Order: sequence, then structure tokens, then C-alpha cells
Amino acid sequence: MKLDIHNLPIAITGAGTGIGKATALACARADMPVALAGRREEPLREVQTAIETAGGRAIVVPTDVADPDASARFIARTIEEFGTIYAVFANAGYGLRGPVHELSDDAIRKIFETNFFGSMHVIRPALAHMLEHRAGEKHRGHILLCSSCLSKLGTPYTAPYSASKALQDHFGRAMRHELQPQGIHVSTVHPIGTRTEFIEAANRVSGGAGESMPPPEAFTQPPERIARAVVACLRTPKGEVWTSHTVRLAFAAATACPALADWGIARALRKRDLPADNAHND
Repeated sequence: MKLDIHNLPIAITGAGTGIGKATALACARADMPVALAGRREEPLREVQTAIETAGGRAIVVPTDVADPDASARFIARTIEEFGTIYAVFANAGYGLRGPVHELSDDAIRKIFETNFFGSMHVIRPALAHMLEHRAGEKHRGHILLCSSCLSKLGTPYTAPYSASKALQDHFGRAMRHELQPQGIHVSTVHPIGTRTEFIEAANRVSGGAGESMPPPEAFTQPPERIARAVVACLRTPKGEVWTSHTVRLAFAAATACPALADWGIARALRKRDLPADNAHND
């Protein structure tokens, strides 16, 4: 049975570009009021304008999710504007590339602060509202975390990124069972390669070391594909959201047969003839 998500507010982080932007637009088309968060105000305003021009409702709250106080203010502003909050899509995050032994502790901590703790910073205050103010409703809320297919498999030169996504995945599964009895859905979203500015941003964060290595075209999708899957999950909640059955099965096989996974990774690196600091991240 599909849920009626009309007029149910959603807060989205990393909403100015890529998957976050596409999801904000898709949710607005589904008649959900949308709260937009991100570090850069200008792209958020562009998304807001697009939503409002199409007749939707949106607010902009510039937010660095690594700051717990700023994240709490974002959720409070959402509730103030729309009267409640039904869903959170914790999507803000970035990539970091390089051999583990060459990455500084500070760089590793920073990606965890944004990708993992940043998710928790927006989820916790939203959950507090859902549990206190949406009591008595069968479907009290929905938490979605934008993880990655790489949450299922550690990959060379992207260890901090895949580890941060694995944390989202593991915490999401735990919360799914902890909160289900209280009427709150928790879903993890596992994109494959997406056609966004993600890789270019990862290059900048990584100091420009190495060349950008986008995934093969056959294993990339437009952000709108993930956005449609997120809206479908909001209407019909499920635990994990995947947009490629092939990739999902491949990662399952890698988990079941680690030696085979190691062989495949080593073969891919040899085939691409990459120096040690040039491996690609999702």
C-alpha cells in the first residue's frame, strides 16, 4: 500500500547539486514541502526558485552539517516553516582519494565528520520531533541516508569514503529495527556512479593528486534516477534502495567470496594501469 506523501515536509542536506538537488525537485513534484540545506547558498536558491516557479514550497537554510548546532537550527527552521517534519534525506557528503598510509588523520576525521556525523546531526533533532509530536500516527516519519554501493566493499584509494558510507549503512540498519516499532521508517540509499560534480569535488579535496577516473558509462546513472527511487521509497518504504540490480548482486557476490573480490579489484587496477594515487572513487 502506497503512502500519501502529499504535504509531508522533507529536509534534504546537500540539496544544491547532484542527487540532493534532483531529489528536492522530485519531492517537490510529489507535493512535498522541501527544506534545502547545503554550505553554498547560491545553488540552493536556484533549486528553491525552480521549485517555487513550478508551484511548490521550499525554504533555504545554509548549513554545514559538520556543525551540530547549525544542523539543529536547520531542522528547527523546517518545523517552524512547515509546522512539522516527516522525512529527512541525509545526503551531504564528499569523497577523498589516496593511499591510506598517505592520508592525514585530519583529512580522515573531516570526511567522517561530514559524511557520517553530519548525517547524525540532522537525524537526531528530526527524530526528537517525530517521536514527541507525531505520536499516535501510524507513519510517524522516514529517515533516509544516502550511503553508497561502496558501503558493502572496501576499495583501494577510497577507504575513508567507503568506510564512512559503511557507517551510514550499519547505523541505518540498526535504527531501522530500533525505530520500526515506533512507526518510523529508516532506509539506506546505495547509488552507483552518478553523473554529477562529485568526482571533480573529490579531486579538489584530495589536492588534485592523480587524474579523475569516472566509472564506466555502463555503471553510471543520472541523479534523477536515484531521486525517483527515493520518492518511490517514501511512498512505499523499504530498508535499502538500489538502482542497479547488477551492481547489487556483484557486491553481494564480493561479500560472499572475498578472494574473488580481491582478484577482481587487482585485475581492474592492472587493467587501468593506474599509479598508486590515481584510483577512482564512487
